Amino acid sequence: MTPTLHIKDLHVAVEGKPILKGLSLSVNKGEIHAIMGPNGSGKSTLANALMGNPKYEITSGQVLFHGEDISEWAADERGRKGLFLAFQYPTAIPGVSVANFLRMALQARRKAAGDEKPLPPKEFRKLMKEKMALLRVDDSFAGRYINDGFSGGEKKRAEILQMAMLRPEIAVLDETDSGLDIDALRIVSEGVNALAGPDLGVLLITHYQRILNYIKPQFVHVLVDGRIVKSGGSELAHELEAHGYDGIREASAA
Repeated sequence: MTPTLHIKDLHVAVEGKPILKGLSLSVNKGEIHAIMGPNGSGKSTLANALMGNPKYEITSGQVLFHGEDISEWAADERGRKGLFLAFQYPTAIPGVSVANFLRMALQARRKAAGDEKPLPPKEFRKLMKEKMALLRVDDSFAGRYINDGFSGGEKKRAEILQMAMLRPEIAVLDETDSGLDIDALRIVSEGVNALAGPDLGVLLITHYQRILNYIKPQFVHVLVDGRIVKSGGSELAHELEAHGYDGIREASAA
């Protein structure tokens, strides 16, 4: 069976410096994978390479989506076809409201799926309100400019709201827990859990175990120096929390 997302011996460089050095991983719809690793191990490089950031050069290897090599696809094409990235540091877009942004993004996604007709305004508003209620987002959120003056928790909720509206097949969450207090972390995690299911695969990139208390992965992978050096179940995250990365780093270097 062809994996939904298959990363095959991926090597990535930034400004000529090798960061990922032969990373392989498969993620299917219905699965939650966590990528953990120390600072500088290549976690955010992986997220940016998957979504086509031009600063991250794929020097060898492949990124396959439903068996098709998407390494040369532009970022917007990847998004339209069903890949989604929640950024570690979401960008503000003054002048563009959350509602208008979601409407345009949803239309692009529907068009890529073969549906040329926009969702009627009444149906769009109903869908948006349903998803906002799911994430416990106030209705006033829709009229605010994207991430402009948002708190850290609001920025992350805005991204999970985008995920809820766009219904991607694979969601890459790059350190979604970064900068969140415990209440915001719980709300964002509950939103991810509400969206997780047989039609969505999640690749959760994190430095700390704490978010995994709320979002339970079936698979945990440890990234060190650009390679996955160990994989296991959710118990591996608890092992890392208790003992840190030093032992795994030393074993991988031996």
